[in-house]
Amino acid sequence: MFGLEILAKLFKILRSEASPNQIAVGLVIGMIIGLTPFFTFHNVVLFIILIIFKINIGMALFSMAIFAGIAYLFDPIFHSFGYYLLVDAESIRSFWIFVMDIPFLALSRYNNTVVTGSLTIAIILIIPVFFFGKYFVIYYRKHLDPKLQKLKIFQIVKSSKFYKLYEKIKGIGG
Repeated sequence: MFGLEILAKLFKILRSEASPNQIAVGLVIGMIIGLTPFFTFHNVVLFIILIIFKINIGMALFSMAIFAGIAYLFDPIFHSFGYYLLVDAESIRSFWIFVMDIPFLALSRYNNTVVTGSLTIAIILIIPVFFFGKYFVIYYRKHLDPKLQKLKIFQIVKSSKFYKLYEKIKGIGG
């Protein structure tokens, strides 16, 4: 049942009034927060951005959960990549020394190999994930949603008393 609720919430996000850009930015912010260790400076900044700007919070939370699971599997790769960036890459060592000399950035845990590796990979993925998310929402709304609405299971759920009660309550509250 829990999986169906998550799927229903994802469909609700995809069918919402939010623009494809708002949903895609939520996907990207959730990806960054999910891929990187949670208690870091950049995640605090991303949560503030998520609250201040009109970004789809539901998609951010959904993608954060998905990418946190992916990050768990890729942590050894993030560590190796972060180790390379922090220790083995001689050409950028002076950059890391500069970053660690800035007082508030020294508290950011960028000297942690997993933080640096996962954040760097997340930054590399920002543009592809944003455009994938944006175009998937557009494609879903134009092509997939009309087909899904015609499926028997969707029609059965929509004709149920629980769904009609939900729609009535939603109409009162919104």
